[in-house]
Amino acid sequence: MELTVSPAPHIHGKRTVSQCMYNVVLALLPAFAVSLYFFGIGALIVTLSSILSCVIIEYLIQKYLLKEKPTIGDGSAILTGFLLGLNLPSNLPIWIVVVGAIAAIGIAKMSFGGLGNNLFNPALVGRVFLLISFPTYMTQWPLPGTSRWNYTDAETGATLLSKLKEEGYQWIDQVSMTDLWIGNQGGSLGEVGAIALLLGFAFLLYRRIISWHIPVSVLATVFLFSFALNLGGGESLQDSHIWQSAFDFALIQLLSGGLLLGAIYMATDYVTSPMTSKGMVIYGIGIGILTVVIRQWGGYPEGVSFAILIMNAFTPLINNYIKPKRFGRK
Repeated sequence: MELTVSPAPHIHGKRTVSQCMYNVVLALLPAFAVSLYFFGIGALIVTLSSILSCVIIEYLIQKYLLKEKPTIGDGSAILTGFLLGLNLPSNLPIWIVVVGAIAAIGIAKMSFGGLGNNLFNPALVGRVFLLISFPTYMTQWPLPGTSRWNYTDAETGATLLSKLKEEGYQWIDQVSMTDLWIGNQGGSLGEVGAIALLLGFAFLLYRRIISWHIPVSVLATVFLFSFALNLGGGESLQDSHIWQSAFDFALIQLLSGGLLLGAIYMATDYVTSPMTSKGMVIYGIGIGILTVVIRQWGGYPEGVSFAILIMNAFTPLINNYIKPKRFGRK
């Protein structure tokens, strides 16, 4: 008799792949609703185009190139398309959305062998591919409320992180924290509504789809690192204003850009994140540090996507060195 032993983990549960995928889709619906409210028809067009493109591309590759039974019913292509759409501006032309879907599904997922074999998060690969290939389109952010019914003719402006990087941090007192919490700011579709994203996070924790280790590690690292950076401004630490300013600066770093979307919904991807709790914490801290470094000293105002993809590459190494003891071993 031949015994075949597959790689870990070996834990079996009743929850299926499709159940996990669709639970994440449900968790993203509040953020999608916020994007519809602030960006209108453009949010709907871009998101649906992304989902349909990813599903169709995966179906065609599996059926006609790989000659295997399509597995689009498992929900992974839908989730990839949803996440990719939420990482895009609401005025992005459809043909560019399709290019991003080809990069996400064709390059980042199917070229590695499909679900469970990809090294990098497909949605983030699609976003970064578009950012590098079409920087002009990918950095024109419609302002909330200016594109409800005509997404190709929206008024655009810089994101908060772009303003902070270009103009400095002297005007953070003018930033409305309420707008950051509810989503009244420019940016990608799914990154604007902090409350909506956190509601989805609570739902995923309640359903035990993800654990707290990666999101909390990422967010705590970004907050503490950003807080420490702003304390180093040369002012006396006995001045209460410097402490309040550092706190506000760190909070803005959490609520603006794609940090919440990335930390909760993409860094926690089962395939591309570590298996152990300790490994997840190390992975999350790495993402947090890289995010702040890129935001502070890199060429882009946002660094979450790059940080997650870099740490995706370290996941096999983390799994190799951070793993539980074998059963029965002292």
